[in-house]
Amino acid sequence: MSTRLPAPAFEGKICTMDELAERAAALAHPVVMTNGVFDILHRGHVTYLAQARSLGGSLVVAINSDASVKMLGKGDDRPINTEADRAAVLAPLKAVELAHPDIYVKGGDYRIEDLPEAKLVATWGARTVTVQFEHERSTTALLKKVRGA
Repeated sequence: MSTRLPAPAFEGKICTMDELAERAAALAHPVVMTNGVFDILHRGHVTYLAQARSLGGSLVVAINSDASVKMLGKGDDRPINTEADRAAVLAPLKAVELAHPDIYVKGGDYRIEDLPEAKLVATWGARTVTVQFEHERSTTALLKKVRGA
């Protein structure tokens, strides 16, 4: 007979959009925020998240919905993992905490002037930063390798 254990503590870091403002208000400032698909977590992701976290007192990570991933054109079979599973994989990382951020971060493959989010966060006085990639990794490239393409 197996033993049923309580849910891991990291599950408490995951919240809905309705809970976000209240949760973010309790975080250490400056609050840093980023978002992404984070479909199959790899070295590029965790390096980027650690770098984003180093910019402030806490880090909020928003996960793209399954529907938004489909709209990004990453492939008919994407996302590989559901948004709930992707959130659960990210939540225990030390760099991630559960919003009006003070700093909004995106990867270096984006131009700040092309990000609608940058214009939005500027309306409340936040700044947008792009972080240069330390490791050239992507889930798309990883899936090509796995599929033997």
